[in-house]
Amino acid sequence: MNNGAVLQPAMKLAGIEKTYGHGDATLTVLKDANLNLAAGEMVALVAPSGTGKSTLLHIAGLLEKPTSGEVYVGGAACHKLDDKALTRMRRTEIGIVYQFHHLLPEFTAVENIAMPMMIRGLDRAEAQKRAFTLLQYLHIDHRSKHRPAELSGGEQQRVAIARAVANSPRILLADEPTGNLDPKTSDYVFDALSQLVKESGLSALVATHNLDLAARMDRKITIQDQQIVAH
Repeated sequence: MNNGAVLQPAMKLAGIEKTYGHGDATLTVLKDANLNLAAGEMVALVAPSGTGKSTLLHIAGLLEKPTSGEVYVGGAACHKLDDKALTRMRRTEIGIVYQFHHLLPEFTAVENIAMPMMIRGLDRAEAQKRAFTLLQYLHIDHRSKHRPAELSGGEQQRVAIARAVANSPRILLADEPTGNLDPKTSDYVFDALSQLVKESGLSALVATHNLDLAARMDRKITIQDQQIVAH
């Protein structure tokens, strides 16, 4: 029993503003943008190109600092963290999946997934054991020793998802994770991602132009007049 206590969101964006200056001109991309992401929640970000979608994902992923406002991860404010602390926060709390898998071509699937865990300090044997467990969960353990060029597009993207969650992050950010896939493979990858979110308690923000996939998430948001609004 929580005695009426309000659960802390996994991630909170509060009053985010982002402006870019070029000479005497100033471009405002986000203004007073606010968003709460709960644990186990999957939120679709459906917004046209040029509205600030990538900027929002970069700020949420601590890859770019807002001009003003605050990003909270598990209740911890991130705006004033130095580069070393931000890197540590990204490594342990946030996983990112892009439209293209960005796997290292010279390493096998299991090695690609194990690498973030080894960078964090886990020994090779334990990291590869955990990596193989993730491959089993995503039903591609039979491809564990294959390099990216030997995998299909859907298999590559599932390896990329496994790599993103290898360090058990609190938040998963995905930028068009099924954008390069055919409809059938896209559905399969989305189902795997959705199951992973629900069973692990991850909080996921997924940018997508696929309205069918967006409709299967917990809620949809967009960016309108530099603010985050319900879609």
